Amino acid sequence: MKSRAFATPLASLRSFYHGSFGHYRNVGRGLLVCVTIALATTFIADHYGGPTLLYALLFGMSLHFLSEEGRCREGIEFAARTVLRLGVALLGARMTLEQVGDLGVAPVLTVIVSVTLIIALGAVLARVLGLPREFGLLTGGAVGICGASAALALSAVMPRNDTTERNTILTVVGVTTLSTMAMVLYPLIAGALSLADTQAGIFLGGTIHDVAQVVGAGYMISEETGDVSTLVKLVRVAMLVPVVMVFMWLFRASRKDAGETSRMPLLPSFLVGFVLLVVINSLGLIPNPVNEAMTTLSRWCLVTAIAALGIKTSFQKLAVVGWKPVILMVLETLLLLGFVLGVVVFGGLGT
Repeated sequence: MKSRAFATPLASLRSFYHGSFGHYRNVGRGLLVCVTIALATTFIADHYGGPTLLYALLFGMSLHFLSEEGRCREGIEFAARTVLRLGVALLGARMTLEQVGDLGVAPVLTVIVSVTLIIALGAVLARVLGLPREFGLLTGGAVGICGASAALALSAVMPRNDTTERNTILTVVGVTTLSTMAMVLYPLIAGALSLADTQAGIFLGGTIHDVAQVVGAGYMISEETGDVSTLVKLVRVAMLVPVVMVFMWLFRASRKDAGETSRMPLLPSFLVGFVLLVVINSLGLIPNPVNEAMTTLSRWCLVTAIAALGIKTSFQKLAVVGWKPVILMVLETLLLLGFVLGVVVFGGLGT
């Protein structure tokens, strides 16, 4: 009788172990792989140079077989979604409302117009090239706002299908590569045009895709240029909030007929977190050590998420796409360059 009495609790305990604990163990395996890639690629970038995010992508893609292996799949999915959204939310700790006000009205308006223009043209150019409108919106948002971070944030609220992850990877690879090239070439353009430090800062911050490359290019010229370019770039990062909200409204409307509206919340939690951190940081409630720790954690989260997305994508799938996506992102980058440079040079911005 005693053995029967203990049989049910033991069975329940065994079921819990293989259920809940087993789930966390599987998540831990895949997450550990992504964190290891993030550590390795960060070490390589710090000691030998180059873009960390691009390294993480390529390393992840070389381990694509893990995404098809059951024991790591859950952790890879966790890194590609939950860790990604945490990283985007923590970006809010980088900026304050006072920093935006210090720039003045003209640079902020330039950023708003340029982001809107590039996203709209991205959708139009995508259709001209025979690509989906959604892909044009994604690449336009990535080019116009903040590169890989924007691509990851926007893709998180866009409709999911068989090509969603492939398109996200393509966008991240494209904008990271173009941003690295811009970090080298754009300071040369600023020097050739004899732009003042403030003008050069507005130009670099308004055109280079990723934050790290903006910082590198800006301080390559001068400390003042670096400060201005970083502030302008953070204003572009702030544009992620309204753009994500517009994307959510846009795709909610497109899903009404399919009955999928209920699956998408009115406001994603990572976006709420981003806004709250901006407000809290603006009030001076976040100590500097904590702020630096949150910024560092944000970068680690994004690198880990990029590694996960890389693992989920194969070189064979990317090769099928062809050159049209590359042409699209190059055109968007050139249009952004032409617009901002025109405003700075001919509009007298920053003089």
